[in-house]
Amino acid sequence: MDIAYIPSPSHGVVHLGPIPLRGYAFCIIIGVFVAVWLGNKRWIARGGRPGTVADIAVWAVPFGLVGGRLYHVITDYELYFSDGRDWVDAFKVWQGGLGIWGAIALGAVGAWIGCRRRGIPLPAWADALAPGIVFAQAIGRWGNWFNQELYGKATDVPWALHITSSTDGRVPGYYHPTFLYESLWCVGVGFLVIWADRRFTLGHGRAFALYVAAYCVGRGWIEYMRVDDAHHILGLRLNDWTAMVVFLLAVTYFVVSARLRPGREEVVEPDGDTPDGDAVALDKKADSEADSKADDEADDEADETTDKKSDDKKSDDKKSDGKKPDAKTDTESDEPAQSKESVEPAESEELVEPEESVESVEAARGEAESAKKV
Repeated sequence: MDIAYIPSPSHGVVHLGPIPLRGYAFCIIIGVFVAVWLGNKRWIARGGRPGTVADIAVWAVPFGLVGGRLYHVITDYELYFSDGRDWVDAFKVWQGGLGIWGAIALGAVGAWIGCRRRGIPLPAWADALAPGIVFAQAIGRWGNWFNQELYGKATDVPWALHITSSTDGRVPGYYHPTFLYESLWCVGVGFLVIWADRRFTLGHGRAFALYVAAYCVGRGWIEYMRVDDAHHILGLRLNDWTAMVVFLLAVTYFVVSARLRPGREEVVEPDGDTPDGDAVALDKKADSEADSKADDEADDEADETTDKKSDDKKSDDKKSDGKKPDAKTDTESDEPAQSKESVEPAESEELVEPEESVESVEAARGEAESAKKV
């Protein structure tokens, strides 16, 4: 019986002359552009400058690609280093094989370098970019459709994926399109983060933590449906364990950050603009302007009061100055008389002293002459 299904492309690459155009690579590139575009809009809305997201992405994207490839090669090393395999294939990224865990981890290192060079906080940049990253993942998953990979168990649902390739151990048939499930889940996570960020004013990395936690929830059940080869630990695929650990870390960060640093960053970039469309930031600015205006009015009233007191004091001084000249005149008129009176006795005393000295000298001479006569 014929059933409805999702067809797989017969070829994952189209040659434009000598140049191969691969569907997987196109999906990755389009996803990066979407992430940077949306991240830039959100960054400007938070008060950042245009172009900052792209400048930091120059560091984050290459690091993320290397990290994603390393994670895939390390966790699936037998595909490249076992007997009959060519280790050079480990560098053929266009053939598929990027682990999101490694891409986010090493991409964060590149973003940290870029943020440090620009002098901006990494958590704020990550919050702005979080929805764009998960939308990029949704687009990138369609690259797996071009490569006919990452499908689930056999099924007869109307949306089953029809696998036609028999290379690398594939068995043609109808399977759950787990790549589609994850793509749709990522779209839902992206809108969830945007809504929660606006509703609860998330900041200090909490929007990014919400994205990570929500993605891990979906990745857990989708990973469980996949049938491609993978390492198992205690009956679960390695990526299931990774999703659980990362989920716990993201939730822990979200809770601790909310307690230690509630709210959102008021300044995300030096010399940035005022956030557009951010009601909270605008309210804070309005309150700040109102407080500043009230302070200015209070200062003006205080200055007027001070000036009035100063004018009153000056008028009082003028009145007192009008009375002081008479007293000063009387004082000046008395002082010469007093000084004159004080000088006269001194002159009389000085004149008396010479007369007494002359009489005594003459008496002494008279006595001397009488003594000679005798």
